[in-house]
Amino acid sequence: MRFQRLDLNLLVALDALLSEKSVSLAADRLCLSQSATSSALGRLRDYFGDELLVIKGRNMVLTARAEELIDPVRAVLEQIRSTIAIAPEFDPATCDRQFRIMASDYSTQVLLAGALAMIEAEAPHLRFEIQPMSDNPIEAIERSQIDLLLTIDYAISSDHPSQLLFEDDYVVVGDAGNPAMAGDITREKYFALGHVTARFGKSRTPAFDDWFVRRQKTQRRIEVVAPTFLSQVALVLGTKRIATMHRRLATQMVQTLPLVMREVPFDIPPIREAIQWHISNNNDRALRWVVERLAAYAQESATDGDNKVVPIAEARRDEIAIQFQNYQPTPRGV
Repeated sequence: MRFQRLDLNLLVALDALLSEKSVSLAADRLCLSQSATSSALGRLRDYFGDELLVIKGRNMVLTARAEELIDPVRAVLEQIRSTIAIAPEFDPATCDRQFRIMASDYSTQVLLAGALAMIEAEAPHLRFEIQPMSDNPIEAIERSQIDLLLTIDYAISSDHPSQLLFEDDYVVVGDAGNPAMAGDITREKYFALGHVTARFGKSRTPAFDDWFVRRQKTQRRIEVVAPTFLSQVALVLGTKRIATMHRRLATQMVQTLPLVMREVPFDIPPIREAIQWHISNNNDRALRWVVERLAAYAQESATDGDNKVVPIAEARRDEIAIQFQNYQPTPRGV
């Protein structure tokens, strides 16, 4: 369809090109070949009488005209999505879609594994791709690289909708044969023992508990840095080391492995796991149904250990969130 010589199909390509500032990245986003995306760019240049994207050094940058087009093009597409496009009826039993979810191995283990099994029974044609946490998960939402982000509420963006799923807190986990685990873990014992912790990505970003404990006057002796939460388990087995882990994950692990868990000997704020999606998908019925099913499973799978989670005042939580986000240029969660 054309409007005043402009093929309206090119607006979607233009939005992707303006957002990605790269023909190859825009092609991936549009599910087109690079040659087809280059052709679209050529037609857009012809229509606007402007290069739109130009090479500068090793990168492509937007021209002044292209910068002016970013907000109007996005607004037009959003208006089409929200007021013109007719949302199809959603039937879980017949819907055939794929959802991309960014989540840590902790979130996958304690929530997604069970929730997706439950969803399969109701929506057998839905497909899911679980991606590991990146160094900038909010950017992945912004660039439409993922549909859902599962992380702690300290790390989500205020620019997009989200929903809290569950709370969790921390316990100390160690090998059942570790003499230090025979009784309660005192503060002195906790800081005297060797620790296994998890850090992520190229920047080796700490998880929330690691970041919080670093702020204590006494510092832990980190003897092993693990790449994932689940790998902490294997790295304490058969050793005298301990790990500070989420209670939900630890509860699962001690049921099948020779591990024991004890309470952390000082206060660590509990975490709240949240799910977030791009604001442009707020009326996506299938996506919202998936969110509702994740929330329902989170409530159904709550354990007695959840009753031990001690809430903190919202003002204090907001203060911690600001400190946590300011510490990390690209906030990460769990």
